[in-house]
Amino acid sequence: MSQDMGLTGRSAMMKYLEAMQRIRLFEEKVTELRKQQIIVGSVHLCNGQEAIYVGARAALVSDDRLFSTYRGHGWALACGVPAAALFGELLGRETGVCKGRGGSAQFSAADWGFYGENSIVGAGVAIALGAALSAKMAGKKSVVVTAFGEGAMNQGAVHESMNFAAYMNLPLLFVCENNTYSELTPTAEMVRMNDLYRRAEGYGIPGVRVDGNDPEAVRRVMSGFVEAARAGQGPALIEAMTQRLVGHYYGDLQSYRPSGELTEAKKVEPIVRARLALQQMGVSVAELDQLESTVIREIEVAAEEALAAPLADVNQVREHLYE
Repeated sequence: MSQDMGLTGRSAMMKYLEAMQRIRLFEEKVTELRKQQIIVGSVHLCNGQEAIYVGARAALVSDDRLFSTYRGHGWALACGVPAAALFGELLGRETGVCKGRGGSAQFSAADWGFYGENSIVGAGVAIALGAALSAKMAGKKSVVVTAFGEGAMNQGAVHESMNFAAYMNLPLLFVCENNTYSELTPTAEMVRMNDLYRRAEGYGIPGVRVDGNDPEAVRRVMSGFVEAARAGQGPALIEAMTQRLVGHYYGDLQSYRPSGELTEAKKVEPIVRARLALQQMGVSVAELDQLESTVIREIEVAAEEALAAPLADVNQVREHLYE
């Protein structure tokens, strides 16, 4: 964590921790509901990657737009989407952000600047490219962020989008969430050069690697590139290094992971690090535990609210859709 944060840093870190715990506890509740088969279908959780979402969103303003992968619960919550509305979507309720039509992997929430997930690897990057082109053509100062996993770095559409964004000098930031696994395969076994941020050189744009378990480090890096993009200086590639603490998808046994890897990852994951940093700043364990208890209750109430809401009416399945 940053060592120069001072009193302002203590306040900021408490907010980071609260936001990261909200995401973590949401995902843990989703796991519980999925295990009970109350939530059905494909579910991809983001436990361990929370600092990327919280730090990146802290660098943006309300007019900016964000596009994620199918692992988007954390991004949506970081954008301010209410947990109850997000639970409602995953549970197929009318109170969901897409009236229960999108589910876990394909919802969007434009009212909060979250322009949605995409279940095709890397496909959301090209959609975000269109949003950035639109912003430039309209003379807007908004910045677009597109997030994707490191496996998507090998998709043709991602390369084409980076090249086009660079050539057109678009306000588009590419955020690569590098959790070191491309689905079930170690990424290092798939590429000759594992410093993925260096690919930015080929497009003539800035590229940087950041500690994706440190929300303040992510915010600082993102803030610089957001300011540059808003000033018309074009795109950048940010590779945020992290580890997911769960499988690629719900039900993934993770038999491909080396013995002890998860144990080590849990020692340096974002919430553990944030709590330690705050204790070093003088925050008591009791105060930190009280914050966690408050968020636990918030998530439980949100889930109860969603579970009590009516299911989406299958007879109206074509409503709320574009044709």
